[in-house]
Amino acid sequence: MNTGHDAQLLGAYALGALDEREVRAVEEHVAACTRCADELDELRQLHDALGEVPPEALLDGPPEGGDLLLQRTLRQVRTERGGQERKRRFAVGVAAAVVAAAFLGGGVIVGQQSAPDAPEVVALPPGTKTSAGTDPGTGASMTATVKPAAGWVRISTDIKGIPAGQKCRIMVVGKDGTRAEAGSWLVSPAGERDGTKLDGAALVPPDQVAAVEVENFDGKTFVSVPV
Repeated sequence: MNTGHDAQLLGAYALGALDEREVRAVEEHVAACTRCADELDELRQLHDALGEVPPEALLDGPPEGGDLLLQRTLRQVRTERGGQERKRRFAVGVAAAVVAAAFLGGGVIVGQQSAPDAPEVVALPPGTKTSAGTDPGTGASMTATVKPAAGWVRISTDIKGIPAGQKCRIMVVGKDGTRAEAGSWLVSPAGERDGTKLDGAALVPPDQVAAVEVENFDGKTFVSVPV
């Protein structure tokens, strides 16, 4: 098997997505090719920086209500796993899914840079507001980022201190008292222990947002953060 300068095959090797015969072929080629050895080192650094896509995401897709672009990316990855070039295309698809998740979550996108330890931070839209607060009664806390769009808002939250088993939702409260749901979830034991990060959207004009709240389905408010 002649691998040549195949960047996708190197990516699949870095992710451990090749069979034994392909692994041997890549290792033999890399041992004699300085260019591919350097590329493989960069791919490993990128893989370490991005982390791994959870296996459950590749099997079942993102959580219900997750961003449409991420859903499509993961669906494409799952489909291509069964094709003739499944290993190579799967490796590329995984990288795309991780980058998409980082971008949509308002985090960072790590690319090939001269300084791998200095990731580029994605600029937030003008008018973005971030607020944090803790409810003294429930002990729940939240950091909420409100990013304006054309007549509506995206919401990114980091929520801690809510007991497992609670069915909760994020509510965006308007200055006129209107309330719009931005997302909902079931608090898991891990969510109770480590907190939950959840993104959503609400049809509230950006200049009319007064607060972001977390309440359960029975109407109990765990935490409210003015924006």
